[in-house]
Amino acid sequence: MTRLSDNMRGALLMMLTMAAYTFNDACIKSVANDLPLFQAVFLRGVMTSAMLAGFALWRGELRLYIPRGDRLTLFLRLAGEVGATIFFLQALFNMPIANVTAVMQSLPLAITLAGAVFLGERVGWRRYGAIAIGFAGVMLIVRPGADGFDVYSLSALVAVGFVVLRDLTTRRLSGHMPSMTVALMTALSITALGAVGSLYGGWQPVSGRSIGLLALAAVFIFAGYLFSVMVMRVGEISFTAPFRYTGLVWAILLGIVVFGEIPDTLMLVGSFVVVGMGIYTFYRERRLSRATGG
Repeated sequence: MTRLSDNMRGALLMMLTMAAYTFNDACIKSVANDLPLFQAVFLRGVMTSAMLAGFALWRGELRLYIPRGDRLTLFLRLAGEVGATIFFLQALFNMPIANVTAVMQSLPLAITLAGAVFLGERVGWRRYGAIAIGFAGVMLIVRPGADGFDVYSLSALVAVGFVVLRDLTTRRLSGHMPSMTVALMTALSITALGAVGSLYGGWQPVSGRSIGLLALAAVFIFAGYLFSVMVMRVGEISFTAPFRYTGLVWAILLGIVVFGEIPDTLMLVGSFVVVGMGIYTFYRERRLSRATGG
């Protein structure tokens, strides 16, 4: 039996990561008609936090001490994660899953732009052009000014901004900050968000179907975390990163099969533009890294 290369294993792990996250989204969206947003976030958070804590304890990595130099950075990262959760789920509860996922595919472009603006990272005119074209593709998906554009479309765009904050601050965390601690603190913060929000958003009886879907969502989130850690340890990032776009394929399929959401032509064209520009950006970064010996 032929052994998979590190790059192919990395690609497979990236596809599993995106499948896990997208199936989590589908599970959460499936309870939208039965449970308020914050109640669903709280219940999923409790289960996710318990699994992460148990896994960390089993591996001997349950450490909640935060190095002094990382405290502000971690706080900003958690703020980004919490904000992204609120606005992403608000959009997911009220928009087709494929549309929300397609907007989120602009993340690599947004992070590249933010890295240039806030971190002084070098970005050439080709990548600036790809970013501009990619964001034009996002506009085709959300269509500002059209009948389908509403506050939920805006929520998806705001979620992108919060994820950019999360990812940029993650880069600033020191090597003394364990990944498992970051993940557990994130899960606990989102659980706390759900608990506070539930005080104002009401509480509904939870059916067996809803609790089962939320348990599945927690499992998928947990699996997504594990796969995302594993993918960073094998293969070249420039090779594996474009496989994150397989999440959009899953979202389109789940939207059709589970929710009966048929994507229209403009949404598909916009998605193609966003994905294409994202892949081009990865390609340019890979070439530049090789040219500079990085």
